[in-house]
Amino acid sequence: MLRKAALTDLRALKAIRALVVENMLSDPTKITDADYVWYVANPGVAVWEEDGEVVGFSAADPRNGNIWALFVAPRFERNGIGSILLAEACACLKSAGIGRAWLTTDPNTRAEKFYRAAGWEHVGEKDRELRFERSL
Repeated sequence: MLRKAALTDLRALKAIRALVVENMLSDPTKITDADYVWYVANPGVAVWEEDGEVVGFSAADPRNGNIWALFVAPRFERNGIGSILLAEACACLKSAGIGRAWLTTDPNTRAEKFYRAAGWEHVGEKDRELRFERSL
């Protein structure tokens, strides 16, 4: 089930982010509780629940068109949840008046393949990450 995130979901969001096996944070202190709180408090975080458990989330930044986060717990991957969450993040940005979304990901990952297959355009690289964009 897709729904908007609440502050009570913060622990689940952080746990899912910590479970990933690709695109791991080189410095986990770079993302703070305040970052999560900001995204939850602003219209841009969606969660996917299975049997009452949050198993994935996406966060979009309506200030600049960035897909800040898209993560699914490993045991729920490859079930279409990521595609639903990505579409929700894009819809959030579009409703905020953003015409072109962007995101970054590590090269040679399943995420890179996922974004390419979803029609995102590789437009450059920064800090050893690939930048993808897509018109909304």
